[in-house]
Amino acid sequence: MTDPASTPVSSLPPVLEEQAPELQEPAPDRLADVPGPLADAMRRRGFADLTSVQRSVLEAASEARDLRISSQTGSGKTVAIGLALAPHLTEPAASGRGRGPSVLLLVPTRELAVQVRDELRWLFAGVRGLGIDVVIGGTSLGAERQTLARGPRIVVGTPGRTLDHLKTGALVSTAVEHVVLDESDRMLDMGFREELEAILERMPRERRTHLVSATFPGPVRKLADRFQREVLHVEGTRLGAANSDIEHVAHIVARGECYATLVNLLLLNQGARCLVFVERRLDTSALAERLSGDGFPVQAFSGELAQAQRTRTLEAFRNGAIKTLISTDVAARGIDVPDIELVVHVDPPGDTDSYVHRSGRTGRAGRPGRSVLLVPQRARGHVARLLGTGRIEADWRPAPSASKVRKQLRKLHRQQVHERLAVEEAPTQQQIDYAKGLLDGRDPAAVVAMLLDMAQPTPICEPMALSEAPPAGSHRDTPGFVRFTINWGERGGAAPNRLLGHVCRRGQIQGHSVGAIEIGATESSFDVDARAAGRFEKLVRKPDSRDPKLRIVRAGSAPGDPASHGPRRGASGAKKRFGPKRGPRR
Repeated sequence: MTDPASTPVSSLPPVLEEQAPELQEPAPDRLADVPGPLADAMRRRGFADLTSVQRSVLEAASEARDLRISSQTGSGKTVAIGLALAPHLTEPAASGRGRGPSVLLLVPTRELAVQVRDELRWLFAGVRGLGIDVVIGGTSLGAERQTLARGPRIVVGTPGRTLDHLKTGALVSTAVEHVVLDESDRMLDMGFREELEAILERMPRERRTHLVSATFPGPVRKLADRFQREVLHVEGTRLGAANSDIEHVAHIVARGECYATLVNLLLLNQGARCLVFVERRLDTSALAERLSGDGFPVQAFSGELAQAQRTRTLEAFRNGAIKTLISTDVAARGIDVPDIELVVHVDPPGDTDSYVHRSGRTGRAGRPGRSVLLVPQRARGHVARLLGTGRIEADWRPAPSASKVRKQLRKLHRQQVHERLAVEEAPTQQQIDYAKGLLDGRDPAAVVAMLLDMAQPTPICEPMALSEAPPAGSHRDTPGFVRFTINWGERGGAAPNRLLGHVCRRGQIQGHSVGAIEIGATESSFDVDARAAGRFEKLVRKPDSRDPKLRIVRAGSAPGDPASHGPRRGASGAKKRFGPKRGPRR
């Protein structure tokens, strides 16, 4: 008889293989390269592997250079920051390094500061003598001075409050060896340029400066070039890329029906965490009040709230006491709540970077998410341009009608019934006797139908009726626009900005007169404001002196028309929808 211990695992019968787990090849340790104390903390936290940005930063940490880290939101950038700092922080603090922290980490909002601190605390829990504290607005200056006097090795702060402590001497910068600017693009957007420059100028010359961001627009690069040396670029994902785990949806909404559409979306996602974006602080409270009146567990979240109230609101959202949060862009910078399943843009964002950051509140850490834009007809071209600039493929579809919501809720209820029946849980004898009594003398199917109707959950409120909207993907029929085509596509080097420049130059129009742009393989199309379309059409009939082979015609021209050109859409392949950078005039 063969000795199982000397037999290769692959040749063992299944039963014997199950009985000999010690013979199976152990799974590779994907955290083996992480410094010991951090690896132990990550395993306790449930990590089995590193994300793309974390792996890239870990490989770059030994280079001892200034890092410029780009990765999509929700990709584990805070842990990546910890890995970048690990070689410095896992060494014992030098006895003569002086008073003050050795790491200063700046973030745009108070909530984000607290979350970064908490994330770094568990990550570095195994490193002795490593104090990590925050300095943020809205809290006691005196209490923060006492915290700083205890000598934390890492200080996480917002720019304004950090600069206050530097000016008073409560925060001493002489020992700082690493400065990290997290979400640097948002800090500049929020007007912190002067504070950031003042802080960086107070730091020791011999230090390392790291920038972390999902996007690196011009102003951020300019700041980075001024204060970074020997820069090493680290890309966890393509710069500015939207999260691939997020489904992007756009609904065209009729005038006055934005609220009704939002209600229907919330009913379809009942029980799931939802983050709703609006443009102004005033709108957060107004919308939250209206939704609360209709029965939804919702709260407003904006910069005008006191810090204590902001903390309570965010905690209620995190623990599920409220399911929907209405927020502005600025306040949402500090929202890092797991399992946000839906992001709704009631007011479309102003640019692509803002959209990437907003939608990145969902689809975090590999979980799927959905980002839904509510698009008024007047903003259709702007949203198409915004998505196109970021190469974001959105599904344009009609907003969910009241009948669709009711149908979906019925379908969900029936699924739950089938799932419950699939569970082999024997009813009690009392339940069986009662069921027999109900069926006595009655049609069993009618009894079941009546019971199912009674068990159908009542929605929070009734779905709201919507008017018929034009087909969401039909730009050719967009009111107020005329569609044109050009025999220039992606294979010939066409891109949104290049096509926009060509169209505006030839037709002598401004960017705001151009609506949605679609780039095909060999042919592209675009919308022109109807008020300018007649003159535009006359001007573009003339051959262009710079590009005489490029011809522009109104969409739908007959094949025999001398002005017609090239293959139609069916021959040119699928089109990508893009658009110019500027939005429509309001």
